[in-house]
Amino acid sequence: MRHSLDSKGQRKGRVIDYRVSELRVVELLDGLCEKMQDYTLEKVDSTGGRWIKVHDWDSLTTNRQEARAYSKDISSYCGRLLEEIEDELADLIKKGSVRTGNVSKVLCQDLGKHCNKASDPHQVDVNDHRLSHGEL
Repeated sequence: MRHSLDSKGQRKGRVIDYRVSELRVVELLDGLCEKMQDYTLEKVDSTGGRWIKVHDWDSLTTNRQEARAYSKDISSYCGRLLEEIEDELADLIKKGSVRTGNVSKVLCQDLGKHCNKASDPHQVDVNDHRLSHGEL
């Protein structure tokens, strides 16, 4: 991408590689938290659960109202987390430091500092008081 046109209609300015551009960062982060509404917490046992993607809310076998509440919680939490770390995350994306497969680690441990390094970011303790207060 180039910055602007000169008086002769020729593009001037430096070319910015899309991979490290602000446009790419905006496109990656835009709507990210809204997409989190496609996920809910599935209880594995009485003390644990895992986040799952819901393809059809009508086919859920669990309490739909509770599942929707978890979905809204994770989306809201995503928004708050992104607000806290957006600049740092954007810098890492531009530097090429965020790779497929380590996004959870970057968000959860490196930048967000909300997860235990030994824990799986997809697994949660369903008895964690933050779940009931919308703070995941």
